Amino acid sequence: MARNQVHNEIKSLIAQNGLTLTEVVNRMNQQRNSDQQTTVQNISNKLSRGTIKFSEVLEIATAIGLKISWDKI
Repeated sequence: MARNQVHNEIKSLIAQNGLTLTEVVNRMNQQRNSDQQTTVQNISNKLSRGTIKFSEVLEIATAIGLKISWDKI
């Protein structure tokens, strides 16, 4: 997936679930230690640049009530 596709897919899933990126980041931070907090700007930049870690994508999925699965094609 190209970086714009990842960005668009994640932003779309957030919106489809009636949330904003701010709400998602707040949920992520509730599960993180105080020294590992992130910001909306940080996640937004990573999405735009295509440098977001898979572990962060998993956190986002959990925050919006989804899970990622790998299905054989």
